Amino acid sequence: MKQILDGIEDVVGVGDTFVLCVTGYSMLPLLGYADDTIIVRRTTLGESIEGRIAMFRTKNGKIIVHRVVGIESGEVLLRGDGNIAQVERVPRESIVGVVESVRRRSGKVVSCLSQSWQRRERLWLGTPIVVRRYILALLRRWLDFKSKH
Repeated sequence: MKQILDGIEDVVGVGDTFVLCVTGYSMLPLLGYADDTIIVRRTTLGESIEGRIAMFRTKNGKIIVHRVVGIESGEVLLRGDGNIAQVERVPRESIVGVVESVRRRSGKVVSCLSQSWQRRERLWLGTPIVVRRYILALLRRWLDFKSKH
């Protein structure tokens, strides 16, 4: 998989989309379980991305998908919805694209700009961090249990 993503910026043009499977739990509870796939659209440098879920490349070349939580001094600040404290800082040029929609295991595609998706985002992000911490711990334990059985 890493080899495919190594050249994604050269293969997929600005405005075009590509599909990837979600791995990991850093974007729980909105992404990362039940075989979610995401549809990512390449962005221009001038496009507004604040508040969006973005795919970015780290300094060591790793591809990560997290939410844009701010922009400071030309750097984009990103955090996983399932990460309570950690914030990544990357130059705007490191942003590969934004998540346009999510395809659930059922085949249903949900736009990240739809009212239902944005309602879920507001609900989760508006939940106090202390409560989110417990919900995430239970959810991760459940997912680990399911994967073993």
